[in-house]
Amino acid sequence: MNSRNVWNGEARRIYINEVGTRDGLQMEAAFVPTEDKIALVNALSQAGLSKIEVTAFVSPKAIPALRDGEIVMREIERHPGTIYTALVPNVRGAERAIDAHTDELNLVMSVSETHNLCNLRMQRSQSFEALKQVIAVAQQAATPVNVSLSCCFGCPMEGDVPEAEVLGWVQRFADLGVQGITLCDTTGMAYPSQVHAMVKAFKTRWPQLGVTLHFHNTRGMALANVLASIDAGADRFDASIGGLGGCPYAPGASGNACTEEIVHALQLMGYDTGTDLAQIVAAARALPALIGHETPSQIVKAGTRWDLHQPPADFADIQERALAKA
Repeated sequence: MNSRNVWNGEARRIYINEVGTRDGLQMEAAFVPTEDKIALVNALSQAGLSKIEVTAFVSPKAIPALRDGEIVMREIERHPGTIYTALVPNVRGAERAIDAHTDELNLVMSVSETHNLCNLRMQRSQSFEALKQVIAVAQQAATPVNVSLSCCFGCPMEGDVPEAEVLGWVQRFADLGVQGITLCDTTGMAYPSQVHAMVKAFKTRWPQLGVTLHFHNTRGMALANVLASIDAGADRFDASIGGLGGCPYAPGASGNACTEEIVHALQLMGYDTGTDLAQIVAAARALPALIGHETPSQIVKAGTRWDLHQPPADFADIQERALAKA
């Protein structure tokens, strides 16, 4: 158990990685214009997010919503202290990302064989061999690599993936010299005690290897899982502005943990996220005009807890009647 009380942040630094501009927008039916994507990334940079997954360097046929990835990555305003990352699936994608001055490459495979076949059309062993080549290209260019492992907390088709199997895949990538691993709750199956045990096991085995947690709020447990992770020693989390995102292989799967909801809660508890919540909320409130529908964000709907409102117009009359009865 962490000696510090998870309920009192005591200004402990928590790092928020914004993934909505990739993991969120890739799921949207409406194409967000390139200039609007650039403006959104710039707004999030100004808000102080520590890392932003800007786009994906994939085939336009695979993800048409992100077909402008190179232009976006080249034309965003780089904010000191913010890392600009992108998802890359293969060597060609890595070369394009590096050429566009991407700070970090994010590689993806699943620890579930069934999910990996459905999502990537490859066996896990085939994905690993392909990603080894990508890592070699990145290392030659001195570009850091993070590997996101999907379904670490359960697969919607296979069920639970044993912790030992998850950590075995972490070990394979750690042996290749990657800078970080993201443990992904791809479809919202994670629960707090499970998360706490997984993070604790990871931190014990690889104290120097960066670990990020990626949660979906499909079953309403994203914030609880974030707090369980913090209690186990984690300090970096993926989150998506507006709660955008989903998974095509999990019926009913909702978006990622919502950036403004997570930041709002952590700041109230005394954690230092290094972000300007008001700027994040302003960007989130602008999303519906870009994507054509409302977002799941409860902060956008209800405001922060300190967003007060005026009493009813007849409050003076209500007060007067109450005093008359005294």
